[in-house]
Amino acid sequence: MSIQGFLLKQFANWKLKDVPEAQREQMLALLQKDPELFKKIGEEVERRKKGGESEMKAAMEVMKKYRNELAALMQK
Repeated sequence: MSIQGFLLKQFANWKLKDVPEAQREQMLALLQKDPELFKKIGEEVERRKKGGESEMKAAMEVMKKYRNELAALMQK
């Protein structure tokens, strides 16, 4: 595992500490498959939050927008 992979895993474990381990591992595997997609999603959520939306609403709307790409990642 690269240093970037290790740091990514540590960050994910910290941010997702309340998520069950199996789901955390699944999310980390998806993140490692296409980190650029998740970077785009994160940036768009942040932009919407700064625009006044709640974090939950922003995340839900952005995830809907990228649902096809996420579904394709899960099929790989």
